[in-house]
Amino acid sequence: MSEENKTAKKKCGGKGKAMFAYGIIQLGSSVVSALALTAIALSFCSLKQESKVFNECVEEIQSTGKSSSDAVRFCNGGK
Repeated sequence: MSEENKTAKKKCGGKGKAMFAYGIIQLGSSVVSALALTAIALSFCSLKQESKVFNECVEEIQSTGKSSSDAVRFCNGGK
């Protein structure tokens, strides 16, 4: 009976290592996903700030009497 138990334990050893590796891979992919989402969120913050500055530029140029298209062209770097 003890020989049968030893062979049964040897057969399960490979499955345990495979499941452990699978768990580590799953955890790693979750960490990578979280970091990617954080990077995306931070890029949205800078995009919001950039759009705010652009809108202020357009409003300032429009207040000088220029048309909306001229103000947008100027704020985009045109003449």
